[in-house]
Amino acid sequence: MQPRGKDSPLVKQALANALQERGYETLTQVQEAVTQPDVEGRDLLVSAQTGSGKTVGFGLALAKDLLGENEAFAEAAAPLALVIAPTRELALQVKHELGWLYREAGAVIASCVGGMDMRDERRALARGAHIVAATPGRLRDHIARGSIDLSQVRGVVLDEADEMLDLGFREDLEFILGEAPDDRRTLLFSATVPPAIASLAETFQRDAMRIKTAGETKQHADIEYRLMSVAQADAENAIINVLRYYEAPSSIVFANTRAAVNRLAARLTNRGLPVVTLSGELSQTERSHALQAMRDGRARVCVATDVAARGIDLPGLELVVHAELPSNHETLLHRSGRTGRAGRKGVSALIAPPKARSKALRLLKWAKLTAEHCEAPSADDVLARDEERMLADPVWQEPVAENEQAGVQTLLDSFTPEQIAATYLRLFRSRHSAPEDLRPADTPEPRKERKERKAFGPSVWFSLSGGREAGADPRKVLPMLCKAGNIDRDAIGAIRVQDNETFAEISEGAVEGFLKALDGKTELEPGAVLKQLAEAPELAPAPRRGPGGPKGSFKGDRKPKPHRGKDDGAKPYRAKSERSEDSRPPRKEWKDKPAREERREPRNDARPSKPKPAVTAKPKGASDPSKRMTRPGAPAAKPFKAKGPKPPVGKPNSKKNKARAAAALPAKGGKGGDARPKRKPAGPAKHR
Repeated sequence: MQPRGKDSPLVKQALANALQERGYETLTQVQEAVTQPDVEGRDLLVSAQTGSGKTVGFGLALAKDLLGENEAFAEAAAPLALVIAPTRELALQVKHELGWLYREAGAVIASCVGGMDMRDERRALARGAHIVAATPGRLRDHIARGSIDLSQVRGVVLDEADEMLDLGFREDLEFILGEAPDDRRTLLFSATVPPAIASLAETFQRDAMRIKTAGETKQHADIEYRLMSVAQADAENAIINVLRYYEAPSSIVFANTRAAVNRLAARLTNRGLPVVTLSGELSQTERSHALQAMRDGRARVCVATDVAARGIDLPGLELVVHAELPSNHETLLHRSGRTGRAGRKGVSALIAPPKARSKALRLLKWAKLTAEHCEAPSADDVLARDEERMLADPVWQEPVAENEQAGVQTLLDSFTPEQIAATYLRLFRSRHSAPEDLRPADTPEPRKERKERKAFGPSVWFSLSGGREAGADPRKVLPMLCKAGNIDRDAIGAIRVQDNETFAEISEGAVEGFLKALDGKTELEPGAVLKQLAEAPELAPAPRRGPGGPKGSFKGDRKPKPHRGKDDGAKPYRAKSERSEDSRPPRKEWKDKPAREERREPRNDARPSKPKPAVTAKPKGASDPSKRMTRPGAPAAKPFKAKGPKPPVGKPNSKKNKARAAAALPAKGGKGGDARPKRKPAGPAKHR
């Protein structure tokens, strides 16, 4: 393929004018590849790195299919092209990019994305649109409701197809492509081509042409990666210094969770930085306003989750900060790809505390990236960079204007040059947030030192009736003493709970007020009688908690096992090595036992066994009534003889049972076949 620019015959003049107005001097590699004459009308499977101009690329590739030989569109009716993107932000960005590209051609572009009012989208589709930029779920809803007509679609573009499959949109994509006309043109644009993308292309594309740009072999050549080592406690402070050091027109800080995004945004806002947030918890309107604030310069820093890692194109975005490392190297590439787009330079800074350093090295290795290892900018580095930017300002080279002569002369007459320079430097620094003072990256985490308990001093001991067995606990005794004696908790020292009594230590200086507040009262609570002691009590050691047991299970509470000594007949324990052969019990010798027949001996008093009577076979079912087991005095059992037809069983209204019931009824003037009294039907059971 010969590289072609915007003068290619496949690029319409209206589009070429838009590119020239936008400042395009040459097309990127992917844009040149899709505008070659031999790709006209063919399905394409394009893989190119993020930020390579894919949106403008498929806009140029579809121009011939949409416009034909014309330079402008006819009146808008049913859509001619569908562009499907994984996220709302990317779909709206596609709408914006194609808007300026096809503006001179008179294109009407509509969007169908989740989070927006579906009624407004239906009205826009009813008015007509040439191109529809949509997310998979919302577009499928419109198709199912019949609010969009796909009969005139000539081209379908799947942007960031690998991300859509990762997000679980495969079923929606298959439904949409199945509803589109069979003679359409299908373009798949993806950063990578995994087997799932290849399978999708094989199913829904016809003889697709594979385009792989040369830039794919060298990831992010325009991005400078820096692995910044920081102390564990200075991770957030390092982010502030990085933002201050580069002072990029637009920066984006990536975190992994919404909570981290909100925390970082609050911290940066307190430092005077204009910040917006972007995460999944925001509504579509809030997310659109945040991106617009970044585009028009009202905000310079965007703190976001990975929802902004793909497709978001912010003008002047020169810095990407990974406040928290991503989970995989692909996300790292997509995050960093927000900068260094379309030939512009950018910096991707990875904040790596000691605990995250090994993970950062693995991500860089898997992504085949080379990063510069350095420490995060210190406060002195930030101030020095501020002075460089101050002195590099072109205003220093401009001559003094006539209307400024009087003010300049007044300053020179009133102050010395040193005072003027110092004042200007102070004013310059006051307009910027002060940098953070960072510790060296290898500084260990400070350990929390245990505060030494001060000596309690002279004290008086008191006793309370009731101890551990009565449920006494220091957490109950402390407020009880403070309330009863009107003293502060600092006046109470040790509280020792014994089995049947509790002792408390009160400062000597607070005893007088304590007793005065009691006013002779000794029973603080029912069962808790207070008594002053003349000297410190003898305390039993506190019980130890059992290993692995629940809180409150003390070894002292357990009943000890009875000990058996030598006097109790217990054998003293001896180690195995101390045992002698003589002390071991003798082993029983194995004796050969005789066989079963040899061991059986006939009994002298054995009686001769009686011969068993011969057993005659009986017919099956026959039995001897005399052999039946009956209780003493019971009459002999009589054989059962059925009378009349069998009683009805099963369903009472069946034909068979009705016939049996009719045979059992008595004839006129006589008795039937069964003279037994009929049982009344059982009514509902009554509880007695």
